[in-house]
Amino acid sequence: MKKYELIYVLKSNIEDEAKQKIQEKIKNIIESENGQVDKVDVWGNKKLAYPIQKLSEGYYVLVNFTAGIEVPKEIERNLKISEDSIRHMIVNMEA
Repeated sequence: MKKYELIYVLKSNIEDEAKQKIQEKIKNIIESENGQVDKVDVWGNKKLAYPIQKLSEGYYVLVNFTAGIEVPKEIERNLKISEDSIRHMIVNMEA
């Protein structure tokens, strides 16, 4: 098990229910592989450094978690599929 940090940015104009659904999906992916969510820090709506997909604002969420090496790949796959996800990055904290 390794420690990871995930930050993802969602479209700021989506409903709160959709934001919660994405957070729950990520949590379920981590826990389904015997991982553990250590901390979820919701930063909320922030101005983007540059326009992405013609958007100037995004909804930021930071997740610290411990999991096996397959979990980040699955999270990344799901965030790439999601139409509400603008950007994401997963960093191995033990490197």
